[in-house]
This record gives sequence, structure tokens and C-alpha cells, in this order.
Amino acid sequence: MIGDVLHGRYRIVDKLGFGGYSTVWLALDTCLHRYVALKVGTAEAPLRETKILRALANPGHDSIRTPLDEFELSGPNGTHLCYTTIPAQGNLREASFSRLFPLEVTRALSGGLTLAIAYIHSRGYVHGDIHLRNILVKLSSDFDHLSVEKLYERYGEPETVSITERDGKPLPPNVPSKEVVPLYLGKNAEDFLVSDTHILLSDFGEAFAPDLEIRHSKDCHTPFAMRPPEARFEPEAPLSYSADIWSLATTIWEILGMQPIFSTDFASADELVSQQVDALGILPSSWWMHWPERSQFFDNNGLPKEDRHVWPVIELAFEDFVQKSRQKRGCEFGREEATAIIDLMRRMLVFRPEERPTVEDILQSQWMVKWALPELKRSSQTK
Repeated sequence: MIGDVLHGRYRIVDKLGFGGYSTVWLALDTCLHRYVALKVGTAEAPLRETKILRALANPGHDSIRTPLDEFELSGPNGTHLCYTTIPAQGNLREASFSRLFPLEVTRALSGGLTLAIAYIHSRGYVHGDIHLRNILVKLSSDFDHLSVEKLYERYGEPETVSITERDGKPLPPNVPSKEVVPLYLGKNAEDFLVSDTHILLSDFGEAFAPDLEIRHSKDCHTPFAMRPPEARFEPEAPLSYSADIWSLATTIWEILGMQPIFSTDFASADELVSQQVDALGILPSSWWMHWPERSQFFDNNGLPKEDRHVWPVIELAFEDFVQKSRQKRGCEFGREEATAIIDLMRRMLVFRPEERPTVEDILQSQWMVKWALPELKRSSQTK
């Protein structure tokens, strides 16, 4: 609850977010007089992240947050593993809701994200869960100078909702009396400057080292819309770095236009596959033959059936999902840059994982070299 002090030093100030495996709180470290993000894992669940984060720690690659402190918390649900890191503004999904980043910001964010993934891969790890909610943005340097009172003045008091039993009975001891609504510390996408594009890659709960451990494709937990197709069609095959490449492509696409290239809104897993085939072309023959539901979407010649919505090919999808929204605001990509982006997306969104480029190949692509990385360099010079 707000005001609780954990581990004798961390005063809970507000909630930052939550997921299936943890809740993240904004806390004031009363010993060092600075704010931290305090991650509380679910009871009795191992937090593998800290070991991986420490293995990735490198002052020269500050897009990955190193744990500051680790401790255990005992409560009515059991023992929770906890750790602290520097806090962040919030994630790119929250920033981008119904809004578009300026062109120069999309380039810098995409370049920074790709460099972060390149660093992770160079250290022998796969992130395994790349999407906008796991990409955070660094807070301004003056944040730690705010008192709790001034923080509440700027961002508002913590918002809570009372929890009650439907039958009116008293709450059991393992349920809190109030739920805290997460606070957003960031800004809207259209208000981002290039100086706001210092990303912090988050949530390494699905990360693994493919050279040291086998992670089967069926155990991929990336959200469906970003999940690589081998998770569906080669469930027993080991996942590797190429899985990140597919998810990186879908995430960059969303940064550019704030609409996913493939959508799971009101769509089944098979409908998602049909979108991918419509946009990218026919599946590898072995996958195609082992997809019994294909007859719902395609005829015997592999052509879309006439009685369904056909997803646009990738070139038209870029025009419809990215350019048209930007044209309304007078900030669309130029023809040469758009061609370079589409070429990169086609190379990354290849069905066979072994045919996808490495992240180093991506960094050498025309769009990265000519647009994204130069913008990222300019953004670092303005910070």
C-alpha cells in the first residue's frame, strides 16, 4: 500500500505497472534519498531476471538497467523476490496510444532499440519478449530532486480503488483492501523530442541463453501479434536469436505508425496466420501442409477465398497503416526512406527463422545507416 516501507528503506510512493509475474512500484530510497522502481515478484516464483541483468551489466550499454538491490518480502501469500532499479518514464505503448511519434523520434527509437538487441545478442542472450510495453524511456535527470509532495503536485496523488467481496463478506487476509491504479510519468508521443529517446529495455523474464539452454518454440510467450511463426509451426524446435528478429520487426513497425502490422484484435491464431500469408506470401511447404485450418482462408491454389477480408501485402500495409495516418498530420516518410523501411521489414519478416538477417545485418541496412542511426547519434548529442 502507499506509504508502506519495504526492507527497512523503500517507502512506497505510487504504482508504476504490473504484469503476470510481478508488480512494479515507485519507491523512495530513504537511505540514498532517490527514487527507485521496485519490482515485487509473485509469491514463491523465481525471479530469473536479476541474474541475466547482472550478466548484461555494462556502463557502455546503459539501455539495460542493472539491479541496485535485491531482497525477499514475506507476506500473506508467501515469499516474494524483489529488486530495485532506476525508474523510467513509462513504456512506448502508453506514450503512443492514439498518437504518433515525430519522424525523427521514430528513427532514433528504432535505432536505439536495435542497438540494445544487438548488445544483448552479442552477450549470448535472446530477449524473448520484445514489444512496446517492454520498451521504457529514461526519466529526466531532475526527477530525483522532487520531494514526494512535489511529485504528487506534478503528477497527481495516487489513485486507488476499494476492493470488496461480491457477497459483502470481509476480505481474506491475502487480499489488499485497495488497488492502486498505475501512474504514468511520461508524455504523449507527439510531444516527444529527440532528446527523449533514450530507451531502457525492460522485462527479461523470458530471456535465455540459447547456447547454454534449450527453449522450445512452443514455450515462446511473446504476445501473439509479435510472436514468430515458428512458435506455431515448429513447436519442438529450439528458439534462437532469430525469434527476436521477427518481434523486433513488428515492434519497429508499431513505432513508425502506431498500428500493428498484424492484429489479434477479434482475431484467432489461425486468422493471424492468414494475415501473415496475405502480407508476406505463402508459408513454407511443410508448414502449409501441416496447417489444416488453411482451407478456411485459402483455396487449393493458395489464393484467398473471396468471402473474407484479405490483409494487404506489406507495401500496401505500410501505405495504409503508416503513411495515411502520417499524411493527415503532414509528417509521412519520403519515398526513398519508405522503400528502405519496407525492404528491411521484408528481410526481417521471413517465415523460416534461419533465413532472417542477424541484428548486425540489420544495423548495416540502408534504413539504419542512412536514417535511423544518424538520428540516434544526433539525439545523443542533444541530451
